[in-house]
Amino acid sequence: MADTYTGEFYCMKCKDKREATGDVVVTNGRRMAKGLCGTCGGKINRILGKA
Repeated sequence: MADTYTGEFYCMKCKDKREATGDVVVTNGRRMAKGLCGTCGGKINRILGKA
């Protein structure tokens, strides 16, 4: 079961912060939550810190 993060993300398409829920992935030793924007459907992300 994958971890999830609920909170404030940054939308790469709207260039604005959004409240959402996303899956937590680990890349290069960094934890990052990724999801989709509810407004425009673009990618949203949040860097959570080191794993």
